[in-house]
Amino acid sequence: MPRFDLPLDQLRTREPDATVPADFDAFWSATLAASRVGALAPIATPHPQPLPHVDVHDVEFPGFGGEPVRAWLVRPAGTTSPLPGIVEFVGYGRGRGLFHERLHWPAAGFAQLIVDTRGQGSTYGTGGATPDPHGSAPATPGFLTRGILDPADYYYRRVFTDAARAVDALRLLPGVDGQRIAVTGNSQGGLLAIAAAALGEGVAACLPSAPILCDTPRVIGLTGQDPHAEIERYLAVHRDPAIAETLFRTLSYFDGANLATRASAPALFSCGHCDTIAPPSGVYAAYRRWGGDAEMIDYPWNHHEGGEGLHWLRQIEWLSARFGL
Repeated sequence: MPRFDLPLDQLRTREPDATVPADFDAFWSATLAASRVGALAPIATPHPQPLPHVDVHDVEFPGFGGEPVRAWLVRPAGTTSPLPGIVEFVGYGRGRGLFHERLHWPAAGFAQLIVDTRGQGSTYGTGGATPDPHGSAPATPGFLTRGILDPADYYYRRVFTDAARAVDALRLLPGVDGQRIAVTGNSQGGLLAIAAAALGEGVAACLPSAPILCDTPRVIGLTGQDPHAEIERYLAVHRDPAIAETLFRTLSYFDGANLATRASAPALFSCGHCDTIAPPSGVYAAYRRWGGDAEMIDYPWNHHEGGEGLHWLRQIEWLSARFGL
């Protein structure tokens, strides 16, 4: 795919189209407060496995409305002092998978929480284990239009709350240094990392790669690629301009560029300039609006895969410098 979006000099200066609703903070404060009242502590159950150099726990923690969310906690075996923690969120349609599929963070000395995305896990990968016990009005196949005409009903209200509560959970688990908690993910995982940094408590660093749903007024319909194309298909059926206006108002509460304004932890972004799934102008919108210090790593000839293994080496170098490793 050739480069199709704005050139780099314009990406660095363009003002995003997304606007923050007047009641944005009140909406999220009420949502998170309701899910924290009376919430139970996370439960970590040792998971039998054959790898001698890691310890694995099957974790269940209370997410939106106290509903259970599953995750893997993987950490180096035999460690006694508190470890820095990292919460990893997964891509669109993927679940937490199997515990051994992401061992690079534990190998670097981190306690890693790999979080399920409710209702997902059956599109690719090796599965998930967290249901979403909520229905919605008629929607396009997929997740992006479920409940999209009301922020209170929207699917990502539940998922973003789960993301913030995942940070709470990792801070409460034994053997984790609650002062050194990072969040990371690619694609949908990058968006959830932004949400966790903006809405969670105690996030010390954020590493989002190629986040979707950033600057939605621009990126929806820009390339016709899923998952954003789910919204395009929905609007092609529901043609009333008032529906489009309502839809984009809902998205403004979940737009990564708007959430970025509420994040204060240092961040390391990445962007593939040929990425038709998370267009560069959307990624740069979140980066430019970030409320704390932020750096961007550009991959001018890459699509949604971005820097892959090379980028992880840059992430661990950047994070190690901040966490004193």
